Amino acid sequence: MPIHRSTLIRRARLALLTASVLGALTLSPAIAQPAKTDGQTLTLNDKGYFASRGFDVLVYSNWYDGLFSDAKMSGVEIIHHDQRTATNGDIRLSATPDQWDPIGALVSRKVDQAKGTIDTHLSYPDYKFDYRINARKDGDKVVISVILDKPLPATLDGKAGFNLEFLPAAYFHHSYFADDVAHPFPLYPASNMTQPAKGERAEPLPMASGQRFVLAPDDPQQRVTIASANGTMSFYDGRNQAQNGWFVLRQMIPAGKTGTVLQWTLSGSADPHWVRPTVIGHSQVGYAPAEQKVAVLEHDPQARLNGQARLLRIASDGKETTAFSAAPKPWGKYLRYGYARFDFSSVTAPGLYVIEYDGQRTAPFRIANDIYASAWHPTLDIYLPQQMDHMRVTEAYRVWHGDPHRDDARQAPVNHEHFDLYAQGPTTDTAFKPGEHIPGLNVGGWLDAGDYDIRTQTQYAIVRTLVHAWEDFHPERDTTSVDWATRRVDMHRPDGVPDILQQIKHGTVQLVAQFDAVGHAIHGIVEPDLVQYRHLGDAVTKTDGLVYDPSLKEGEVKGDRSGAPDDRWAFTSKSSALNYGSIAALAAASRALHEMDPALAKKSLAIAQKVWAQEQSHAPDLYRHGNTTGGPLQAEEFSAAVELLISTGDQKYAARITALWPWIAEHFVFTATEAVRALPHMPAAYRSQLETAVRAYAKQRASISQANPYGVPITEGGWAGNGAIVRLGITDYALHKAFPDIIDGKGVFRGLDYLYGTHPGSNLSFVSAVGARSKEVAYGHNRADFSFIAGGVVPGVLIVKPDFPENKENWPFFWGENEYVTDLGAYYIYLANAANALVEGNQPAR
Repeated sequence: MPIHRSTLIRRARLALLTASVLGALTLSPAIAQPAKTDGQTLTLNDKGYFASRGFDVLVYSNWYDGLFSDAKMSGVEIIHHDQRTATNGDIRLSATPDQWDPIGALVSRKVDQAKGTIDTHLSYPDYKFDYRINARKDGDKVVISVILDKPLPATLDGKAGFNLEFLPAAYFHHSYFADDVAHPFPLYPASNMTQPAKGERAEPLPMASGQRFVLAPDDPQQRVTIASANGTMSFYDGRNQAQNGWFVLRQMIPAGKTGTVLQWTLSGSADPHWVRPTVIGHSQVGYAPAEQKVAVLEHDPQARLNGQARLLRIASDGKETTAFSAAPKPWGKYLRYGYARFDFSSVTAPGLYVIEYDGQRTAPFRIANDIYASAWHPTLDIYLPQQMDHMRVTEAYRVWHGDPHRDDARQAPVNHEHFDLYAQGPTTDTAFKPGEHIPGLNVGGWLDAGDYDIRTQTQYAIVRTLVHAWEDFHPERDTTSVDWATRRVDMHRPDGVPDILQQIKHGTVQLVAQFDAVGHAIHGIVEPDLVQYRHLGDAVTKTDGLVYDPSLKEGEVKGDRSGAPDDRWAFTSKSSALNYGSIAALAAASRALHEMDPALAKKSLAIAQKVWAQEQSHAPDLYRHGNTTGGPLQAEEFSAAVELLISTGDQKYAARITALWPWIAEHFVFTATEAVRALPHMPAAYRSQLETAVRAYAKQRASISQANPYGVPITEGGWAGNGAIVRLGITDYALHKAFPDIIDGKGVFRGLDYLYGTHPGSNLSFVSAVGARSKEVAYGHNRADFSFIAGGVVPGVLIVKPDFPENKENWPFFWGENEYVTDLGAYYIYLANAANALVEGNQPAR
C-alpha cells in the first residue's frame, strides 16, 4: 500500500492495530476482558522471571547482543497480557538514549527462587561506576532497587538516572496519571525541547513528573502502576529525538549517597482467570491440493484442548459447509505455550476455506493448484525495484525515490571501524588515498534492507539466487520498465524484457564496477556518520549527489562537485572470501545475461576467470570484520568453483571442487545447494560422495523437524530466523530433485507454510501483501509512516529470552523482527517457484 494516506485513516488504522494485538493475531472478533482488578501473587518461576496470569516482569533475562547496540530488549521488561510493553529498565546517561549511547555492562545475574529475588551487578567501566539492581516480589508487585556501594561519580552527577521505556503503540489512545493529574498519551511527539549547546543534541523536556504514575488506568489489559519510594520520576517522549524512541519514565540517581538510592514498585492489572486466546497458525496464502496441510494451534498452557477443530468450505453465495473436523492432536509444550496440530491433508478439493477452533476463526484461504504461481510476484514487481540504488523508481503517481548517491564514493579512512559492521584495515588496498573520490561506483546495486548502504555480500547473494531461479524455472514475468541510460525504473509498465533478468543485470553492474574501480571486491558502500545513517525518507536526499571536492567551501558548488563531505564511503580492504563470492555471482550472471546483454555477460565471465586465477596464485587475504567481508573462505571458494565450472566446463574447477570436498562434507548444510549444482559437471565418483553427505543431512533434517511443532529451525539469537528457514527449504528442494528417494521435499512447503503464517505468536504472513493477512507495519524505508512495502520479507519471530515469541505488528522499528532483508526477498522468489514446480510437476511432498 502507498504511504500517502489521510491522517484520519492512519489514526484509525493505528487504533485498530493497538487496541488489542491479541485480537489481531488470532482474528477473534472480540476478546474476553479480564476483571478490572489488580491483585494476584506473582511467582519467580523456574525460567527466572516473575510471572502471573497476564503480567510478567523480566529482569535482565535479555541483554544487549552487541549486534547493533540498543535493540530495545534488555534490563527490566514487562510482558502484559501477551504484549511486551516495557523494556530497557536500567541506569542510562540521558533521558531518551539514542541507539548508540553508552550502555552499562552486565557483570553478573543471580536468581534466588527461595527468596524470590533477582540480583544483577552492572558497570560503566569508562566512568568507574558500578551498581546493583535488585528485584524482589512483594505479593502482586515487583520492587526494583538500585544499590550503590560507592557514591555516584561526580562526572555522572545530573546524567545518570534509572529509566524504564514503554512502547508508544501500546498506549496510543490512552491516558496516564502523574500523581493525581491526568494526561493524554501523545499520538505524535510534540514535547518542549532544550536549547542545545553547539555540537550537542536537543533533549526533550518532561511531559509530566510525580512520585506515582498510572498508565492506561481505563484499560484492564494495559494498566501499569509505578511508584517511587524516594524521589520524583519524570516522563519523556523519546520520539521527539528519534522516530524509534519510546516513552521513558526516569528518576535521577542522587549524588553522594550509597545503599538503596532508588526504589520503584511495579504492578500491573491482571486476572487470575485470564486465558490467552488460541492462535490458529496456518498458511494465509493457502495450500496445493496434494500438499500436506497442518494448522498448528498455539494455546495457553493452562487451557485444556476442548472440542474439535473444523475446516469450513465457503461457497460463492456465502454458505458454509464442514469439509473436515477432528480433535487437534496434542504436540506438547514449546516456549511458554502448549501446542496441538490439526491435520486436514485429506481435503484436496479446490475452494475457499476457513478454520474454526476455540472461538477463533481464520481469514479465508484457498486450496488450489496455482497457489504458489503468483505468490512471489509482489517481491519481484515491487520490493526489489523499490530497493534499486542509483535509479529513480516510480510507481504510477508515486515516486519511491529519486536517483540517489550519484556522488559515490569516497575511500574510507584506514584503521577505522564503522558503526554498521564495516571496517577498513591499515591500508586502503587501492590506488586511492583516504577521503579521495573513487570513480565508477555510482551504478547498480540494491539498498541493503531498511538501510541505504550497498553491502556486497547482499549483492552477490541476490544475483546468484535470481540466476538460479531463472535457470531452474525460467520466469518470464515482465511488469517493470528499466531505462539504463536515463537511470529510471517504472513499475507496472512492461518493456519486453523479463524483470528477473533486469534485476540480475542491476546487481551485476555494481559488482563489475567494483572490480573496474579498485581491482577487487569491496565490503560495501555506506554513509560515514550517524546523522546520515539514521536518514529516513527519499534516499536521494541523503547526499547532494555531487562529488565532494575539498578545495570548495561548505555550501559551494561547481559543476558536478560540491564542498559538502556527504558522499558515502567505500570500504576496500582485500578479502579473498569477498572476491570468491563476487566472482561466483559474475560467473552465474554471464549465463543468464548472454542474450540480454552479451557484452556485460562476456565481461563478467572474464573478470571471474581472471580473479580466480589471481586468488589461486597467492595466499588468501583473510581480512574479516562483522558480516561484510564474506562467508567462510572455503564455502565462498567452492561456490566460485561451481559457478565457473558450470559456465566454462573447464575441469580445473572440478579439480578444485574435489580438493575442497572434505571441508564441504563437514559443513554440508551450508553448501548443499552448490554441491548439487555441480553434480552434472563432475566425474561419476562425485555422486557417491554427495549421496553419503545427503544421507547424513537427512538424519540432521529429521531431528530439526522434531524440535518444535512447526518442523523448521526457529533461531533464538538477536535476529529472527526466516532467512534460515527459507534457505533450508531451498536446500530441501535441491536435494529432493537430485535424490528424491532420500529427501522427500516436504521442507519446501513447510518453509513456506511457516513464512505464510504457521509460526509462533501470530498467524500473519511474513511477506507483506501476500496472503489474506500479512505484515502491514514493517521496517522498510517508509517505516516512519507505519507502513509496508509489498513483497518485502521480514525476519519473523524473535524469541525474547527465555520463552516469549514476538513479532510486533504495531511497531515497525524492531529491526530483528521487522526489517525487510533484500536477499531474503530473492531467496523467497526462488522457494515459491520451487513449490510451484513441485505442484506442477505432480511431485507431491507427502
